[in-house]
Amino acid sequence: MANQGWIYRDKISKNQAGLSLLAYYAGKYPHSSPEEWLDRILSAAILVNGSPAGPDTVLEIGQQLTYQRPPWTEPDVPLFFERLYEDAEVLVVAKPSGLPVLAGGGFLEHTLIHLVHQHYPEVTPYPIHRLGRGTSGLVLMAKSKPARAKLSQQMREGKITKIYRALVGRGDIPDNFTINQAIGKIAHPILGYVYGALADGLSARSDGRVLKKHPDSTLLEVQIFTGRPHQIRIHLAFFGYPLIGDPLYGLGGLPRPDAVPGDCGYYLHANQILFNHPSTGERISICCPAPPESVISYQ
Repeated sequence: MANQGWIYRDKISKNQAGLSLLAYYAGKYPHSSPEEWLDRILSAAILVNGSPAGPDTVLEIGQQLTYQRPPWTEPDVPLFFERLYEDAEVLVVAKPSGLPVLAGGGFLEHTLIHLVHQHYPEVTPYPIHRLGRGTSGLVLMAKSKPARAKLSQQMREGKITKIYRALVGRGDIPDNFTINQAIGKIAHPILGYVYGALADGLSARSDGRVLKKHPDSTLLEVQIFTGRPHQIRIHLAFFGYPLIGDPLYGLGGLPRPDAVPGDCGYYLHANQILFNHPSTGERISICCPAPPESVISYQ
């Protein structure tokens, strides 16, 4: 069943001024080909300040762009979540692997935030952090603007603790380890750009310990002290132990050039989160065992 479609809105910045309309969309949204963007421009699906424009139109600072995407059928994903903690200000849910948190790419209604909005039409729960689509487990949300501000501040100050379970291959992994490796954007031939291990990127730290070793795999507990995109996947791959089944990151923590957008298949689970309640200051700890269908739960 098709969704309701969506209007994408962009505002031209100083750095984007001077680009043609076609160059802007082809460069910013490489998931569609330049030919596809040209067809949309010529069919008046894209407007500049509310009016149709040609593909060679030179963009100016402050112009408003809108792209009316018609309804489309989204990829099948598991459409459920579990409530693990809730009060007037805070909601903690667990999502399955395969379900995106936010809209993007081919997903609009097949997302965690859309499902939560359906259950809470009177409020707008705001996710304080994200999980990758292939990652299962805990997501912390605020149910009010004051709670959002306080929890977001805790995230910035490193006061929210996030602990994961990760499954990697066999090897001589130290029982306890720390990974300090910067993460930044890297150009990618298919995805446009993607995050990876980058010397001049943003600092990132992950601490890990071995929970259990098996002949063909190792179960790890990993705590992250920064919240860089794909941090655990990148760090473990950089460390020499990429996640089993990870289609994007191999040894060295760099993205594979043939990776396809939205690939899942890796085993990573947000197992525990600790935060201070935005009103009472009470330290709250929520745990979420790996779901039965996950390999991690059997280690």
